[in-house]
Amino acid sequence: MPPTNLNIMYSGRKGPMLGLALRTGLLTILTLGFYRFWAKTRLRRYYWSAIRPGGIPLEYVGDPLEKLLGFLVAVVFMAFYIGVVNLILMYISFAWLQGNVAAYLLSLAGLAPIIFFAQYRARRYILARTRWRGIRFGLEPGAWGYAWRAMVHWGLAIATLGLAWPLTTLWLEKYKTNHTYFGDQQFVQGGRRGMLFGSMKHVYYPLVLSAVVGGMAAAFDNPAWLAAFLLTVPWGIYGLAYWRADSFKRLTEAKELGDMRFRTTPRPWTIIGIYALGWFLIYLVFTGLVLVATGLVLVAVGGGSFDLENPDQIEAMMAAGAPIMILIYFAIFLGYRAMTHAWITLPITAHFAEVTRIVNAGDLHQITQRDRDEFAEAEGFAEALDVGAAI
Repeated sequence: MPPTNLNIMYSGRKGPMLGLALRTGLLTILTLGFYRFWAKTRLRRYYWSAIRPGGIPLEYVGDPLEKLLGFLVAVVFMAFYIGVVNLILMYISFAWLQGNVAAYLLSLAGLAPIIFFAQYRARRYILARTRWRGIRFGLEPGAWGYAWRAMVHWGLAIATLGLAWPLTTLWLEKYKTNHTYFGDQQFVQGGRRGMLFGSMKHVYYPLVLSAVVGGMAAAFDNPAWLAAFLLTVPWGIYGLAYWRADSFKRLTEAKELGDMRFRTTPRPWTIIGIYALGWFLIYLVFTGLVLVATGLVLVAVGGGSFDLENPDQIEAMMAAGAPIMILIYFAIFLGYRAMTHAWITLPITAHFAEVTRIVNAGDLHQITQRDRDEFAEAEGFAEALDVGAAI
């Protein structure tokens, strides 16, 4: 029997993650992208196993071959949609409206529900292949229901210039959570409609200040007012971190799983620090790569001396620089992916895991296993559209 309260530990380390991401990225390049399904599976297994509620790690049991076959199924469908439906829309647009703008807008509108459908299906597949204490998670069917709700809620958020985003986030989270299971036990997402608006206050405040300062600068033609904009930028950055931390706290603590509840205390300044340090390290590495590449080109051309007015040296520089730039491109591709995993994604995951605990968990042993969900296309649509299938 588990104890009443369970702390969540995180055992992931930056060094092993950096090495794993580099190796899997290199194999993905060498196999012309086919290894991406195995790479994603290995990365997820590392992340999942590092999250340990009550000391027991999560398990990810997804099959890379499922992902590959699902991707091929989705590509066939998307090829038909893009090739046939868009052709019809383009014909109608040119025949009736004498232009292609309407066709592009209708095509985008027609693709939006498929994107939301793909995101829900990807979430369902990931949960179905996730276990804890030997019990499977699951997400009930409802992808099209989520798609049309997401269309409505995103439309509301866009119509209000983002002011209704907290309401959109809550509604969509309620739909996804209320369809989620752990074994035979259903999750419930509580919370009132205005619950998340307080989490956005440090985004709203700098926006209001920006509008006031802009209005005063225009009314009095005094550039001194524009200096106040220097305050809104760091305030807005803090506001985004505060939104991420506080909305996570409010949504998590409003979730229920039987008698179980969740408590969490994420910190905005910790989130800012992780992103600042991570991007600073990435900037240093890329700056070093550029300097090294420039030095190699100059040495290859003229032993360190270079004359911009010499056309032979310019031509030699372009010939010598082409293969070096190709190598730099792939190095940036590999390095950026690996470093963001090791220095940003992993520390953020660790922070949110370690500040969260499960309370009233004494009845966990009474939860029974659920049937295994089978998928014809796995998360193939999300892979084909490159949305919603991230780690």
